Amino acid sequence: MHPTTPRFSESPNARSKSITTAEGVETYGILNRHSAQNAAYQVGVSEDKGSRRSMEDAHSFVVDYAGVRGQGFFAVFDGHAGKHAAEWCGAHFHEYLLDTLRSSPGAAIPDVLNQTFHGVDTRISRMCEDSQGKIHSGCTAVTAFLRIEDADGHQSFITDSRESAGSPVSFQEGKSDNASASDSHSAESSEEASSKDKKATKSKKTNGSRIARALKNLGGASPARSTSPTTPRSVSPSNTSPAANTHQVNGTSAIVPPTTARRVLYSANAGDARGVLCRAGKAVRLTYDHKGSDKQEAKRITDAGGFVLSGRVNGVLAVTRSLGDSSMKEFVVGSPYTTETELCDEDEFLILACDGLWDITGDQGAIDLVRHMEDAQEASQALVNHALARQTNDNVTVMVVRFKNKSSR
Repeated sequence: MHPTTPRFSESPNARSKSITTAEGVETYGILNRHSAQNAAYQVGVSEDKGSRRSMEDAHSFVVDYAGVRGQGFFAVFDGHAGKHAAEWCGAHFHEYLLDTLRSSPGAAIPDVLNQTFHGVDTRISRMCEDSQGKIHSGCTAVTAFLRIEDADGHQSFITDSRESAGSPVSFQEGKSDNASASDSHSAESSEEASSKDKKATKSKKTNGSRIARALKNLGGASPARSTSPTTPRSVSPSNTSPAANTHQVNGTSAIVPPTTARRVLYSANAGDARGVLCRAGKAVRLTYDHKGSDKQEAKRITDAGGFVLSGRVNGVLAVTRSLGDSSMKEFVVGSPYTTETELCDEDEFLILACDGLWDITGDQGAIDLVRHMEDAQEASQALVNHALARQTNDNVTVMVVRFKNKSSR
């Protein structure tokens, strides 16, 4: 039995969870919460509905994702035919990815992302079917997972000793912070409410043990790596990682990887939401635009029995891949394009944005516009203002992640 249909507000505008800032280093996995002492990166998010009547974009980020210091999850979702798919993804996509990481500890991360996209796509399609015609939306998506790992792709610094360390970092994004409950997403589903009721009946010891087991499961990643020639890579020396440190902050222990661990940026997208990396001032595109005007995508659709008219799938949808759009699922699939990039000190920042920006400017143009801006929030707002000033006819959402490399820490 699949979950019941989530509840949404009557507003036509998609809502992302309110952004907050933790005064200390710990965010406890809470969605859209900055860390004032984040030594790994800075996140900036700006949005505007532009000339559209409603806002159908959503965004999400999690600092120290999956309980590892320096990791991060970042995403932008661009909705169409309504807000529901994008709003739901903004609230829950990171949870689905975390669940997949737990359930498939030996899988390569690109495979984990692929599995997550398909799981979310199925969930949204069911949501639309259960709505009895009230919900029929879809969304494009661009996601990035910054992972800290050993040279061989494992996370050996996550050890069984954490189980006896006391209280591991909470992975319950957005659910472990009572102070932020009033800011919780309007799309909270009835299944989450039921889940919270069940959690209330469990002891703290049981909950801590369950999370500790999740940490243990996250410890291994498959040494098999994605070797796509389209994957940007940088060369760095291989080091043997010593054991990680465990810091006690407010009674909660956090996993602090060794300084020799490498940073790998895994990206995945479906549709025309795009991710662009700035490497030594040069734009490196990490995603692929899935549009009806693309010859490969058009062939895939016609081979499946559909057609492309004026760049639109069956004359309706401009993108050829998305999450949701259940009525066109035979042709508009949720399979993502994935890349794997080992970051180096030349990598300055990442831009994730919907097509409201990319219809106005190219990859290098966006990089050049904000490269001199040290503040990620200022950079994201500048890109949104740039799109609006040039009369974009779409919603605009921009996320900028500025990396703090060792030389700048």
